[in-house]
Amino acid sequence: MQSTDTQNTETQSTDTQSTEMQSTEMQSTEMQSTDPASRATSAGNAERERSPEPVVGARLELLTSLYERMLLAHELDLESVAMQRQGILPGYAPARGQEASQVGSASALDRTRDFAFPTYRELGVAVALQADMIGYLASHQGAWHGGMYDFAASRLAPINAVVGAPVPHAMGWAMGEKLAGRDGCSIAYFGDGASSQGDVHEAMNFAGVWSLPVVFFCQNNGWAISLPTDKQVAGGSVAARAAGYGMPGVRIDGNDVLAVYDAVQDALARARSGGGATVIEAMTYRAGPHSTSDDPGRYRTLAEEQSWLSRHPVTRAERQLRASGVDDDYFETALADARAEVERVRAGVLAIGPRSTAEMFDFVFADPPATFGAQRALAMMEANND
Repeated sequence: MQSTDTQNTETQSTDTQSTEMQSTEMQSTEMQSTDPASRATSAGNAERERSPEPVVGARLELLTSLYERMLLAHELDLESVAMQRQGILPGYAPARGQEASQVGSASALDRTRDFAFPTYRELGVAVALQADMIGYLASHQGAWHGGMYDFAASRLAPINAVVGAPVPHAMGWAMGEKLAGRDGCSIAYFGDGASSQGDVHEAMNFAGVWSLPVVFFCQNNGWAISLPTDKQVAGGSVAARAAGYGMPGVRIDGNDVLAVYDAVQDALARARSGGGATVIEAMTYRAGPHSTSDDPGRYRTLAEEQSWLSRHPVTRAERQLRASGVDDDYFETALADARAEVERVRAGVLAIGPRSTAEMFDFVFADPPATFGAQRALAMMEANND
């Protein structure tokens, strides 16, 4: 794997893990500071006062599965950044630090009936839903906008780079399920910055009026590109807005993968029983840049970043597994397996060849106009002459 060894040190055990909240779930009325630096300080103080809670039985099996998915997402995220730096991917939006929010939420879905609607930063969701990761990264590689994985089989809609746009899409899909009399639910991914978009308001209002089976999952990672949450979200909370749409809103610790899984499971159960939509605000942190063209050093300090990296959700899950009796051999094997899969994905991305010019005309019209064929023929002729 091309990523450096120093990139992976953040996944090692540490005694300075943190949690945003004392409980696994908080009602949206219990507001905390939205300033990332303030959240880092309060979270660090809280974590130093407590140790990981051991888990047993089915709960241990669940945490083990979630850990392996988070570890793979983390390693693949690091490699994707490395591939961008090497010119293999033109651009990439890192998800480092948000592994628990993404893997925990997507793992709670029922892949036989539910559907997820991602943004451009949901690699962990794709891993949890077992999407073809070569096809997923094909979008970042520039081969096919939205990705080349099987959307229907993975239950993951195409990658959506329009800020806030996955939210009305998820709402519309949920409306379709309700009209058809089925019990599928959708989950809409968006960030604290996207929560200011009109699309998000309209989707939540519509879902509230029609009591639709959709989970609005906001990853509040502290930054809307370079704008901190306290300059983006009036009132201090995205979850608090849910009351205005007639639905519950909860704020959870987005770095606690079990808390995320539980919150989404509860929201899905409520939706399936006819209770309608839920807004979940997962408090997490974007540990990397907004994208590989961003320089976060221009708007936040290295000390702030390091404060969050020392409490990475993968490391936090590892500490909980160790407290539950899991030994070193397991972690060594899990890391080796993840890195082997990353190598396979990297090789597959490198093997993606140029796409045919004809693909620009495929899937555009169900009933093409008369001029369409001529345009296609001309484009193909010019491509063949190059």
